[in-house]
Amino acid sequence: MQLRGYATAIESHYGADMYKMAMTFTVALAFAAGPASSAGRAESAPADGRIRVATTVAPITSIVANIVGDRADIEGIVPEGTNSHTFEPRPSVAELLSEVDVVYMNGLELEEPTRELAEANLADESEIVELGTLTIPEEDYVYDFSFPESGGKPNPHLWTNPPMALRYAEIVRDDMSERDPENAEYYSTNYDAFAEMIDELDTAMRESFATIDVRKLLTYHDAYAYFALEYDWEVIGAIQVSDFEDPTPGEVAELIDQVETEGVPAIFGSEVFPSPVLEQIGEEAGVDYVDVLRDDDLPGEPGDAEHSWLGLMLFDYITMTDALGGDATALEAVEVRNVAPDEAIYPQ
Repeated sequence: MQLRGYATAIESHYGADMYKMAMTFTVALAFAAGPASSAGRAESAPADGRIRVATTVAPITSIVANIVGDRADIEGIVPEGTNSHTFEPRPSVAELLSEVDVVYMNGLELEEPTRELAEANLADESEIVELGTLTIPEEDYVYDFSFPESGGKPNPHLWTNPPMALRYAEIVRDDMSERDPENAEYYSTNYDAFAEMIDELDTAMRESFATIDVRKLLTYHDAYAYFALEYDWEVIGAIQVSDFEDPTPGEVAELIDQVETEGVPAIFGSEVFPSPVLEQIGEEAGVDYVDVLRDDDLPGEPGDAEHSWLGLMLFDYITMTDALGGDATALEAVEVRNVAPDEAIYPQ
């Protein structure tokens, strides 16, 4: 297993001198581990020469599939509808990890059990690429209700913010082009189409959000921190605290008062994790409780157009706009689609 992502992040965040130090450290580790195979990535590839890719949560799988298309084999690890923060991979995942060339994961301490299993089982020339960690520097980390700074783990949900999802796609494009130069033009073309799709989505989001009088969110799980900063929303609270337990009665009372004070017409729960506490807050504050939001569980079924990163974004942001009294016409006009064939395996 190589540390390429580590060195790239050092160069991006701290400059060339620190990058040289990181590369020296990486080379030293390589020699300490013993001589690497001269065949490199090709040695771990399948007999047909296709690159094998593992991914973690479904939105990342979808973003990767939009760039990679049908030119590599992609398989997700974290089942949809699962708490990715606490998910423990089955032992059988170790076999998959021992055979892949690259693992695209979010990083930012989202999938630590999966990372540990990957580090223990990846072939010497295979790599972990942390899309989230390579997208933002440490000074831009967000700490909040579900991810307090005292816990040491930043909010990892960058993919719900479209400009950051585009950065994920850019990292995948560049990485796959290096691994598979013969298909570099294909990956670049898909990236360009994905960027155009995100531009269309971004425009529609801003147009629809402009029709909402109060852009404030109270959710079960704070998966929208970076989205809120980009699109001028305010996250006023999250029910799921950092230890994934329900809040205390005192905290619930404070949230009820806050909802009444803020004047929001709706609060939002998760389809995956029903919250009786949020339902109680909605009833006592006299606002709608909308319990269908999702942050890493794609709509529809694998193979459906809606079962995609774009489908997820449209579902959530149309839901928010409608529930908060806005006009979602611009969002509803965006065609749900992928820009490349999605042949990835999505565990259910």
